[in-house]
Amino acid sequence: MTEEIIALCRAMGAVPDQEELLFPLVQAVQGELAARLKAGTTPEDCGPAFPLAAAMTAMDRLSGVTGGGVSAFTAGELTVRTEGGRTGSLSAQAGRLLAPWLEDQSFFFQGVRG
Repeated sequence: MTEEIIALCRAMGAVPDQEELLFPLVQAVQGELAARLKAGTTPEDCGPAFPLAAAMTAMDRLSGVTGGGVSAFTAGELTVRTEGGRTGSLSAQAGRLLAPWLEDQSFFFQGVRG
């Protein structure tokens, strides 16, 4: 599955000079996402959603490591431009994509009297 995720990363814009960093990053993301799956659920149970979510998360993290994301910054009359006009981070989108298979990590009070 690692090679499939790396191929998706390449399709999303990972360049050859990032390959050395991409492989361990993808492995780490795979492990992290697999650990968040509901008990008894495997990455294969998620179908194509798991590799896609892993690739999205890896690309988001790769962008953070390599300094991507901001395409312009001006100090006078402050201007900041981001790449691609994203709505939310790729990691957040990946979490929504895998939501049916992930353990609920919401915060709630149980048995607390008001």
